[in-house]
Amino acid sequence: MPSSLVAGNSLLAIDVGAANTRAVLFDVIEGEYRFVASGVAPSTAEAPFKDVSEGARNAIEALQKILGRTLLDSSRALLIPSQSNGSGVDALVVTLSAGPAIKTVVVGLLKDVSLESARRLTESTYARIVDTIGLSDLRKPDQQIDSILRHRPDLFVIAGGTDGGASRSIQKLLEPIGLASFLMPQEKRPAVLFAGNEKMEEEVKTLVGSLAASLHFSPNIRPSLDTEDIDPAERELARMVINIRKRQLKGVDSLDLWSGGHILPTAYAAGRMVRFLSKVYGSQKGLLSVDLGASASVIAAGFRNKSVLKVFPQFGIGENLTGLLNYTTLEDILRWSPLDIPDSVLRDYLHHKSLYPATIAATKEDLVIAQAVARQALYLAMQSARRDFPQNAARIKPALTPLFEPILAGGSALNDASRPGQGLLLLLDTIQPVGITTVILDQNSLLPLLGAAASQNNILPVQVLESGAFLSVGTVVSPVVSARYGTPILRAKMTYENGAEAQVELKYGSIETLPLAIGETGKLTVQTLHGADVGYGPGRGGSFPVSGGALGVVFDGRGRPLELPTDPVRRRELIKKWNWTLGGG
Repeated sequence: MPSSLVAGNSLLAIDVGAANTRAVLFDVIEGEYRFVASGVAPSTAEAPFKDVSEGARNAIEALQKILGRTLLDSSRALLIPSQSNGSGVDALVVTLSAGPAIKTVVVGLLKDVSLESARRLTESTYARIVDTIGLSDLRKPDQQIDSILRHRPDLFVIAGGTDGGASRSIQKLLEPIGLASFLMPQEKRPAVLFAGNEKMEEEVKTLVGSLAASLHFSPNIRPSLDTEDIDPAERELARMVINIRKRQLKGVDSLDLWSGGHILPTAYAAGRMVRFLSKVYGSQKGLLSVDLGASASVIAAGFRNKSVLKVFPQFGIGENLTGLLNYTTLEDILRWSPLDIPDSVLRDYLHHKSLYPATIAATKEDLVIAQAVARQALYLAMQSARRDFPQNAARIKPALTPLFEPILAGGSALNDASRPGQGLLLLLDTIQPVGITTVILDQNSLLPLLGAAASQNNILPVQVLESGAFLSVGTVVSPVVSARYGTPILRAKMTYENGAEAQVELKYGSIETLPLAIGETGKLTVQTLHGADVGYGPGRGGSFPVSGGALGVVFDGRGRPLELPTDPVRRRELIKKWNWTLGGG
């Protein structure tokens, strides 16, 4: 890399989460950008501080102690740009996921067209849909107004009408929105995003413009009945979310000022990075990123001609945790546990964790419960996200997860896992990948920060990704097959660089591994049995190069979809065995 491309500018990235705030420094080392260090402090969005900038300062102070470098002045203001004495930083970016789910009313014409697109757009950020208004809505206008006033939404997302199409139906839907907004206190009025027929802009301004907290327009997300284009509206919605957070959370204004406006919702920043990486990889397979945090579960996937970003606050493992039981049962959570844990203990855990989301497991039982809860939350998020993956994505079977390469995973639940094997098993259980893929752990949750940094410095993300800041867990081979437990379904041979060989036979219901250290490469030859499919077709094997990882090559022979035994004793014993195989203890 020519030195002229790397000016040596340091960049500080701050991530304000629901539980923790992190300050991460990127700087040039030996001519290339590297992740240097991170400082962590509890977030301060809630009482007694109720000011997110306080947590940011605390995280920067923790980073200062690690670096032995001054980043804040005597008044605790950020030193930017850097000083001649080596203190300060040259640039700042901020990502933000703290704050309550943004209550949103989705408005559109047809249920399976504009309303469906508006739902997908809304689910790309930290929002909760509290009501839906469309042409098929049987409620009278006064009932719609009552519902809006009862929910007190923060945001309206309005879609509908193909470009140049009819406008009268949209006008009819906008009238109750304008009236409801008029009846709200001025400081409580919602923001409005209009992403419909572009010829309607003047009517929209007339009907709701003066009554909304702010009115924003984006290109039509459904310009024709068979065309959907959400990306431009996602960008506009990301900006709106930050403005809504400025109203909700003290200190966001300060961070916005410090960063010169370079502040993004964490999920949007991650989605931006996934879009970039999917183009770089250019694979026939998709690229998947999952992040399981306190505020939400975030699924971002990039395919050849489409990207998907899904944010599920209802499946976060922080203050929303008790609400998880609206979507699942205690029994379904406990099916992932290798210990016999009473329902009452799990219920107590959910309430305690929702009150103190930053707490970490202190006992083995606490860790088992935390991992079981994380599994069910991410499992539900993946099930929900899969319905919006493109139909033409590369797959082995339509009902299963598409083929991905690689899978990137981060978030507090995975970072708290004491061993890589625990994190990997959680991902295998919830994502249930098929075929052959590589799993990479984002242990320092850098992906969203790199997505935010790209707007300031487009070289930095590429060089940090190539630097080894992410942990390669290894290659995962997951055959798709139906067989009886214990039936051999695959044989594999690893040929190492030094000519040595190792072999394994995979039986249905089991997990096996072959060692291949980080930095090593080898050639894996796979022979499938009983019609098993690893992506080459039923019963077809092949040879391919593999790179090493913390766990080498992992073979998951438990079938897809994964079906756990109904007998609780046998199920717990199997979970212990799978954990043991992957070094999870």
